[in-house]
Amino acid sequence: MNEQEIKTALSSSRVIHVDETGLYEMGKRIWLHSTSTPSCTYYHADKKRGKEAMDNAGILPGFKGVAVHDHWTSYKHYETCDHACCNVHHIRELQRADEQDHKPWAKDLKELLHKIKDTVDTAREKGKGHLPVGQVDLFQKKYRTLIDAAKKEYPTPPPREKGKRGRVKQGKSKNLLDRLDRCERDTVRFMYDFNVPFDNNLAERDLRMIKVKQKISGTFRSQEGSAFFCRIRGSISTWKKQGENILEVLTQSFMTNPIQPRISCTSE
Repeated sequence: MNEQEIKTALSSSRVIHVDETGLYEMGKRIWLHSTSTPSCTYYHADKKRGKEAMDNAGILPGFKGVAVHDHWTSYKHYETCDHACCNVHHIRELQRADEQDHKPWAKDLKELLHKIKDTVDTAREKGKGHLPVGQVDLFQKKYRTLIDAAKKEYPTPPPREKGKRGRVKQGKSKNLLDRLDRCERDTVRFMYDFNVPFDNNLAERDLRMIKVKQKISGTFRSQEGSAFFCRIRGSISTWKKQGENILEVLTQSFMTNPIQPRISCTSE
């Protein structure tokens, strides 16, 4: 299977899932970046975690669809595409803010996100391609009302002391609230576009076997080994997603005319 074909198909997809996880190569920390849809997977190993590595992977630069990811800031550098944040992460953090910091707004926002998801799922099951405009407006107004009310609970932070750099320190709950405020559209994009999922679970599933491999085998022994593993594992994942018999495909790969599955990297 031509790895470039997978990258090209992913680059032209309407929605992609992206994520990254730490690995070890010759005992040193590296990062494995994944890009996937329900029918294609691509892996890229890099010494960097941020934008430089994502540029090297060669998919996000110039991508014009929707990239689904967690709130790692490096993804936001790509302005040719739209973004959608993983709400499973948000739900987890909202629950922590509710239970540990005793923030009522966190419980209300968590319940609202669940309600929007249930409404979208029900509409999709009925064959609808979108929610009624009035319903979307009501959900958006409720979201905005909860955010604005929550912001009033926090006093204006003191000015940064002279000579000090970086952000003014604040609690986890306030950081979460600021992100939900700043990334409002990215948080509820699944409500506007039914092709966009509520979460980034697909990317996390595609990284799961990589982590299992790491636990069993430990570090990669060379940079070439990391690259070969990414290519092989990405191809196997793609074949599996497209319904191919993996043993048969691998066997045929050593034959004169190996199987070449049709590359079709659909979105959701």
